[in-house]
Amino acid sequence: MSKSPVEPQIRTRRVGFVVYDGVTLLDVTGPLEVLHQANLVRAGMYEPVLVAKAGGQVTTASGVVLAGVVAGVEEVDTVVVAGADHLVEGVPDEVLEVTAKLAVGARRVASVCSGAFVLAALGMLDGRRATTHWRHAAAMARQYPKVQVEPDALHVTDGRYVTSAGISAGIDLTLALVEADHGAGVARAVARELVVFMQRPGGQSQFSTAMATPPARTDQLRGIADAVLADPAGDHSLPSLAAAAAVSPRHLTRLFQSEFRTTPARWVERVRLDRAQQLLLDGHSITTTARLSGLGSDETLRRAFARHLGTTPTEYVRRFKNV
Repeated sequence: MSKSPVEPQIRTRRVGFVVYDGVTLLDVTGPLEVLHQANLVRAGMYEPVLVAKAGGQVTTASGVVLAGVVAGVEEVDTVVVAGADHLVEGVPDEVLEVTAKLAVGARRVASVCSGAFVLAALGMLDGRRATTHWRHAAAMARQYPKVQVEPDALHVTDGRYVTSAGISAGIDLTLALVEADHGAGVARAVARELVVFMQRPGGQSQFSTAMATPPARTDQLRGIADAVLADPAGDHSLPSLAAAAAVSPRHLTRLFQSEFRTTPARWVERVRLDRAQQLLLDGHSITTTARLSGLGSDETLRRAFARHLGTTPTEYVRRFKNV
């Protein structure tokens, strides 16, 4: 009589969340819910614990009180530092102290939103790539010039340090951590249960180009931008755009640099990439997506995905589309 296969024993990973008065609620509860759902997929994978210097409870920025906070904890596998707007003005010593102690023996140190300012203040991100909420990216780059800030990424991994963009991006970050620990199948199951898109690749932009582009001040540039956004696959070469705006190519380039901080060609490529992402999620093939988005060829599409998103079209669909 054959023996039933023995299921491999799960190693429980303790995850220490650094919390404090004024912390952003969703920076904590979003990642916590991901870990909770992962434990429902298979019990015992994660042991989350809230940590603050004083312990007891902390009051979040929204007024909700987090109870069961401990003052100290032994070794953790992963540290997650939640964010708060006031960290941009300066990180309290107690937050630095708790984070530094937890990080000593941790395999992985992560931050959500402005929690990256804590890691930066401790020197953990010196010489490394990192991200934070788009609204705080410039401040972070100014305050911590040794950090290579990537303002448009959802989450960035550099060594054992993982930083994410604002608030809801903490869910994406935690899904990525779960995938790294237990595979894509578990992460997909959690994402389905949470009714969110599959975890977005870290290089996924925080915004579409249309949302990220400031309103054009001139009628000429406003008309050009509206035309490109309405028909990304149209003829949007520099000469064509300049002719439509009734200006010289050189003057149009100056307008783009002055108002959008980029060149016409780069801006058009980002608009086309946004369109390509949606086409792929709608079920179109790579070849059809390349044609309809205006990127032209499969190879041009792949290069655009690699350059801006750090992934391939196929991987993007696998990770980002609900299954």
